[in-house]
Amino acid sequence: MKGIKIIGTGKYAPENIVTNDDLAEKVETSHEWIVTRTGIEQRHIAADDQATSDLCVPAAQNALDDAGLTAEDLDLIIVATLSPDKPFPNTATILQRKIGAKNAACFSIEAACTGFVYAMEVASSMLRCGNYKNALVIGAEKLSSQVNWSDRNTCVLFGDGAGAAILESVEEKDNSLLNSILASDGTHEELLHTAIGGSATPATAENLDDPGRYLQMQGREVFKLAVTNMANSVKKALEEINLSVDDIDWLIPHQANVRIISAVGDKIGINSEKVFVNVQKYGNTSAATIPIALDELARSGELKRGQILVFVAFGGGFTWGATVLKY
Repeated sequence: MKGIKIIGTGKYAPENIVTNDDLAEKVETSHEWIVTRTGIEQRHIAADDQATSDLCVPAAQNALDDAGLTAEDLDLIIVATLSPDKPFPNTATILQRKIGAKNAACFSIEAACTGFVYAMEVASSMLRCGNYKNALVIGAEKLSSQVNWSDRNTCVLFGDGAGAAILESVEEKDNSLLNSILASDGTHEELLHTAIGGSATPATAENLDDPGRYLQMQGREVFKLAVTNMANSVKKALEEINLSVDDIDWLIPHQANVRIISAVGDKIGINSEKVFVNVQKYGNTSAATIPIALDELARSGELKRGQILVFVAFGGGFTWGATVLKY
C-alpha cells in the first residue's frame, strides 16, 4: 500500500463581491442582522457566463503551479459539487478538457458541503492502491444559480468559488492521511434540499416559479445536527488513532456560519486560535469551503509541514465526515 501527501493547493473566488449592504437593497435584511447570525460580511458571486468548471480552472492551475506539475501529469481528477455545469457529462471531464489533463480519469461526486472530505477519501483510496500517482481534488460551487434571491434566510448565506488540492502517491512511511471518518443519514432529506429539478420531480413550465426549484433549508434543525455530528466525527477520527484534541495544530471546519464553527469548537474543546475561519469573506461555498480555507492557510505561512490538520464538514443528505492529516 502507498501513502498520500498534499503537495499543492489553489483557490479561486469570482471577482464580483456582494456585500451585506448590497443584499439589504434587495431583501429585508441588514449588515448587522447577517453578521450577528452568520458572521458573513460578503460573498463572491460568479458572472452569468461563468460555470462551475470555469471556477475550477484557475483553482486547478494554482494548485498545479504550487505542486510544480502540469495538467498532463495528472492521473485522476475528482470534482465535488452540487452545482455541476450540466446533468451530464460530469464537471470533472469538462474541467479536464479546459486544462488539457488528457491523461486523467475524471469523475464528479455529490455529497453537498461534505463533498471535498468525501472526495479526499476516494482519491486517497485510489492513490494508495498504487494505480495512480497524482490526483487533483476540487470542491467547487456556483450556488448563486441555485439560491432564491428573494429569500433572505438563504440568499445571505451562500457564495461561489473553488478550492483545489493536489494529492501525490508516496511511500507508506511518508503517508500524510492518518484517518478518515465518513457518515450519512438519509432520514432528514427534506431539512436541506432542492425539491425540483431531478428525476423525481423534473423542472417543467408549470413549476418554473415554484420555490422548490431553489435550495431550501430548515436552519434550526440543521444547526443542531451539524454541530453534534461534526464534533462527534472529529472525536472519533482522533480516538481511532490515539490522538487527542490537544494534538491538533489546525482545525479547518466547513465554513457554514460562525455559530456552527464556534459550537463545534466548544464541543470538542479546542483552543479557538487553532480553528481557521474565513466565512466572513466568502460565505458558505459548500464543497469549496474547506479547500479554499486550506489554500489560504497554506499560503499564509502559518501551516507548517508536520503539523496535524483536521478537516470536518456536514452537508445535505445528510452527510458528514472528518479527515486527520499530518501535513
